[in-house]
Amino acid sequence: MSRRATIRTDHDDAALVARALSPDNTDEMTTTVERDGSEATADDDHAAAIVTRIDRETTSGLRATVDDYVVNLEVAIDVVEQARTVQRDEPTDTGPVSDTDSDSEHDTTQ
Repeated sequence: MSRRATIRTDHDDAALVARALSPDNTDEMTTTVERDGSEATADDDHAAAIVTRIDRETTSGLRATVDDYVVNLEVAIDVVEQARTVQRDEPTDTGPVSDTDSDSEHDTTQ
């Protein structure tokens, strides 16, 4: 007899959080992003739900996997929130192409 759990959590950046979680998923887990009961695409970062289904042979195994998943979910949410904050505060540097005082032969400022 198999033990099953389904964990559903709503997020503004559900696809991004799901991608952050995916490396930690085991073979007994499936994670999808759903919007209004239908599966969303992995690149769709609007408000949606992350649905993770876990199937284990023992109750203790299910409990351990759910516990690990919840910890991983908390970390993924924190990482996504911090990344969004930093990205808003410090836009990505474009590198030398944005430096006006470079010695590049393509530099047009004299």
